[in-house]
Amino acid sequence: MDPAPELTDAAPSAETPPAPRHPAWERVQLARHIKRPHATDYIQRLFTDFHEFHGDRLFGDDAAIICGMGFLDGRPIMLCAEQKGRDTKQKLHRNFGMPKPEGYRKALRMMQMAAKFNRPIITFLDTPGAYPGIDAEERGQAEAIARNLREMARLTVPVIVVCIGEGGSGGALALGVGNLVYMLQNAVYSVISPESCAAIIWRDAGKAEQAAGALKLTAPDLQHLGLIDGVIPEPEGGAHEDYDATAANLRLTLLDALDRLAPLSPAELVEDRYRKFRQMGNFFA
Repeated sequence: MDPAPELTDAAPSAETPPAPRHPAWERVQLARHIKRPHATDYIQRLFTDFHEFHGDRLFGDDAAIICGMGFLDGRPIMLCAEQKGRDTKQKLHRNFGMPKPEGYRKALRMMQMAAKFNRPIITFLDTPGAYPGIDAEERGQAEAIARNLREMARLTVPVIVVCIGEGGSGGALALGVGNLVYMLQNAVYSVISPESCAAIIWRDAGKAEQAAGALKLTAPDLQHLGLIDGVIPEPEGGAHEDYDATAANLRLTLLDALDRLAPLSPAELVEDRYRKFRQMGNFFA
C-alpha cells in the first residue's frame, strides 16, 4: 500500500482586507483634510465688503482668529472665525489654528462692538484646541475663554455658530455660545481629540479610531443628542471636493438662521441662548 502523500503547504490565500474604519474616524480625517476649506475660503465666497479688524487692545493680534464686518446678501454682520493655515508658512502664521488669549479677547471686543451697532454675529469654529503654551497661560488663556463664555451668553444680538472643521474643546466653545449652532456634515466637535482621549483611557494613542466612535463627535451624533440645531450638507467626498457648493449650502443655512432670529427682542435672544445651554446634558426634563 502506498504511503499517504505528504501534506504540502496550502496555496497562499488572498490578503485579508483591512477592517473597515469607524465612520466617526473617517469624519475626523475629513475634518482635518489638508484641502478642506477654511474660514478665509468661505469669507471670499459669502461676504461682501468685508473689513478685518486686528488686536485686543491689551497685548497684540492673533492671526488664529479673524474678525471683521461685512455683508451677507446685503445684510450687515460681524464675523469671528478661527483660521488654520494650509502650507507651512501659513500654519506658522496662524499658529496651526490654535488661538491665544489675545485672539479670544479680540473676538470678544468685536462681538461687543457688534452688539453696540446691532449687528448679528456669525462665528466659524475650526481649531484643534486653544494654544496650551506657557506664554498663553501667562497671559490668562483660561480666563479669556471663561470670560468669552460668560459675555457671549449676555449678547443682545443674534449669535449664529457654525463648526466648519474641527471643534476642539474650549478652544472652539469660546466662540461657540450661540442661539443657533450648526455643523458641516463632516465636521467634528468634541471635548477632547480622539488621540488624547485614547492616550488617557487606554494609555495608547493608537486607539484613536476607537475613541472617535465613543466620543460621539460627529454632526449626526450631536444633532441626535440635541447639542446642535442642524447639519449642513457637503458634496460627496467632503467639502474639499467643491468649495462653491459647500459655501452655497452654508449661505442658505445662515440666511435661514438670520430670518429665524430676526423677530426676537434683545431680551428674548439672551433668554433663548441661556435656556439652550442650560438644557444641554439634561435628559430627564
